[in-house]
Amino acid sequence: MKSQKEQNMACNCGGGTRPTVIIYQLNLPDGSVRQYHTWQEADAANQRLGGLGTILVINQ
Repeated sequence: MKSQKEQNMACNCGGGTRPTVIIYQLNLPDGSVRQYHTWQEADAANQRLGGLGTILVINQ
């Protein structure tokens, strides 16, 4: 049986942790930064812009 305090607490029915979102960030030599949802998008943009950028994987 739950205590009175447990009965009065709000429910966090989702439980667990939030899902991780992966972002592919393209850093260009001129200092600009662009973010994409897939590696393929980031790589294609990098190739269109001369292929000199760096793609970083960011977990949010």
